Amino acid sequence: MRTLSQNTVPDRTEESAPAGTANPAAPTAPPVVAVRDVHITDRVTDREIVHGVGFELTPGKAVGIVGESGSGKTLTCRAVLGILPPHFEVSGGSVEIDGTDIATLTPRQWTALRGTTIGAVFQDPASYLNPSIRVGAQIAEVIRVKKGVKRREARRQALGLLRAVRLRDPELVYGQYTYELSGGMLQRVLIAAAIAVEPRALIADEATTALDVTVQAEILDLLAELRERTGLALVVVSHDLAVVAQLCDEVLVMRQGEVVEQGPTRSVLHDPQHAYTRFLMAEHEQYGLDTFLNPQGREDPEEAS
Repeated sequence: MRTLSQNTVPDRTEESAPAGTANPAAPTAPPVVAVRDVHITDRVTDREIVHGVGFELTPGKAVGIVGESGSGKTLTCRAVLGILPPHFEVSGGSVEIDGTDIATLTPRQWTALRGTTIGAVFQDPASYLNPSIRVGAQIAEVIRVKKGVKRREARRQALGLLRAVRLRDPELVYGQYTYELSGGMLQRVLIAAAIAVEPRALIADEATTALDVTVQAEILDLLAELRERTGLALVVVSHDLAVVAQLCDEVLVMRQGEVVEQGPTRSVLHDPQHAYTRFLMAEHEQYGLDTFLNPQGREDPEEAS
């Protein structure tokens, strides 16, 4: 596992802007996604779960959200996508996608928006693909419905997407079922489906968690390439700080539904101000044998607060 050296987190202030993004000297493009002081409440227990999350996602920007399980990362993303569980609701703040407050959207408008303006890739891709339909046909169906093209053209574009996500032998993969593909291949298929109609923003929620290290690196490279080539804006949800360090310009550290630290990735990861962020950094650096050889060296965030 990589550690977070100075070289791990590139200084993006010195890099050129990704293709499709504004020049740093030019006026900042309007955000594709704007999350402003969002609160999420469980109406069954009448308990607030997420307490005031906010960030803006402009074209080509990548925002990382890190934190332990149950910290509110996924709920925040589901609020942005308009797919909160039935008894959860946004009880404060607002979410805007392409300048439109999602609270005003009808189901038909949501259907038009998903996939074309914003897409998502989740953990366990097999759960989001139909096992009884060949994977290529599923991608082609998205293209046919969203773009209104003929079946032959949809198939051609689907094959192009399978090539774009670096799958070997796209013709073969197009005709296969989910049970015939590995986890890494399924994740690539899901990314292909998510970008099929060229959304402006993509939420990757623990998209590499279940993959082995080599495949994870390939998926991260793919997301970085899409960002640079198309100006795709990314929200990257992960418990792995190295993933965020590699991809993201800004990071939010969440704990128990609250953002405890937020700022440029390089600043947060190399000069963390909050005890919980320092704890995550220490855990990351000491992961593996050092964790067992020197357990007393780890800092408890409760004691450090």
